Amino acid sequence: MLGIASPDAPTTPALSKEFVAASAAPLILSILSHGDSYGYEIIRQVREISDGEMQWADGMLYPILHRLEKRGLIESYWGTGAGGRKRRYHQLRRSGFEELERLRTGWRRMTAILGRLEGGTTNV
Repeated sequence: MLGIASPDAPTTPALSKEFVAASAAPLILSILSHGDSYGYEIIRQVREISDGEMQWADGMLYPILHRLEKRGLIESYWGTGAGGRKRRYHQLRRSGFEELERLRTGWRRMTAILGRLEGGTTNV
């Protein structure tokens, strides 16, 4: 399940699947920029920071983590969680920090362009 609006907020339109998919890598990289994390915790953080608007499932997250690892942006390792349970942790590599900054710059530029259009300025 990609992006579904919270049932508590019927007046807010749901985020499109395309928008959620486009924002997945920057969100994951941003979460990992704050420290190593594992799948379920990443899913929980996305749900929390989006106020429940983004409900990710394992089936959506893990392929993205694998792609990010294949691109050399993150690396994974096995660790033991607080309850003694083995978990696969993910951490950002230097190239991941660089990619995150590149993505953030792109999102800022797009936000500025959309803001100018919304404000009635057409010379973007």
